[in-house]
Amino acid sequence: MRFNPANVITSCRILLAPVLLVLAWRGLERPFVICLIVSLLSDIVDGQIARRFHFASELGTKLDSWADLLTYASVPVAVWWLRPDVVASEKIFFWVAVASYVVPVAIGFVRFRQLTSYHTLLARVSAYLLGLAVLVMFLHGPLLPLRIAVGVLVVAELEEIAITLVLPAPQSNVRHLGRALRFRRAATPAGR
Repeated sequence: MRFNPANVITSCRILLAPVLLVLAWRGLERPFVICLIVSLLSDIVDGQIARRFHFASELGTKLDSWADLLTYASVPVAVWWLRPDVVASEKIFFWVAVASYVVPVAIGFVRFRQLTSYHTLLARVSAYLLGLAVLVMFLHGPLLPLRIAVGVLVVAELEEIAITLVLPAPQSNVRHLGRALRFRRAATPAGR
């Protein structure tokens, strides 16, 4: 087995999730934001390294999904602790964002008994927008980017739910719903 730097970076993102929570719990907003930036940038870098240098693997895909899940799970908790003013003023957007992460994961576990790893194009756009919006929020900027990002997140997660319901079996790296439909047609015997 050869050394895979993309998986090392992704594993560091997994380890960074509890650090984010500790920093938020202790009220250390600035170090939290710095660590969040490192986590978000490393999410971009690990994928670029994996694709560019042919390190992409099923293990890397699974690690990336777990790193994303742990990071995305830590951010709402951190917002709750560090920016309760935002939670209070943006209750609907906050809880819609939380539900948008929880529901597709739950449906994936119920349907396939595992974390889904679709990495759709919409999910990628949503992650970039939400990452930027959360950083703007922590820098005490306007909340409109957060509202827009949550809207895109909802659409991305609805697509993920649809993919889970369409696929006949677990599948990684399903870039969009159209691809999931093609997988389904290919798995369905002729004449049915």
